[in-house]
Amino acid sequence: MGGNTPCASCKLLRRRCAKECIFAPYFPPEDPHKFAIVHKVFGASNVSKMLQDLPVHQRADAVSSLVYEANARMRDPVYGCVGAISYLQHQVSQLQMQLAVAQAEILCFQMQQQDSSSPSMAQKEVDEKSFLLQNGFGGNFVPHVLNNVNLCPSGNNVVFPQEQPLKRESLWT
Repeated sequence: MGGNTPCASCKLLRRRCAKECIFAPYFPPEDPHKFAIVHKVFGASNVSKMLQDLPVHQRADAVSSLVYEANARMRDPVYGCVGAISYLQHQVSQLQMQLAVAQAEILCFQMQQQDSSSPSMAQKEVDEKSFLLQNGFGGNFVPHVLNNVNLCPSGNNVVFPQEQPLKRESLWT
């Protein structure tokens, strides 16, 4: 910015904001918290070097990413945004499993309503599983679910696998 009002970084660092200040376009004085958190996590010198190494048209995106990662690091100092991504992937996985089980239960009810001959229970279970796989119920997740679920074991219900509570996990454990 230069001139009268120093940018957020120069204000925080208590220095004069030069006309060619690399921080001024990305850390306006109206949003001092934005630079404060980036400075706390990465350091002003490192951020300055990163911005100087980038072409001008990529700097705004880089600052946006730095702010996002700095916020994530403040919430989770060890894993940062990777911890949030891991948590969400785990949640998606559990929801896919629940969807596949619900689709299997629907299929079981539909098959019960059909007037077909009664093969043995073992053959009926194999037929139901192969029907699920052939018709794409549950996408790629179905084979894992079918190993843990008995379809219509008593002829009228589906046994749901035990659900684990959602936990924040790391990608490396």
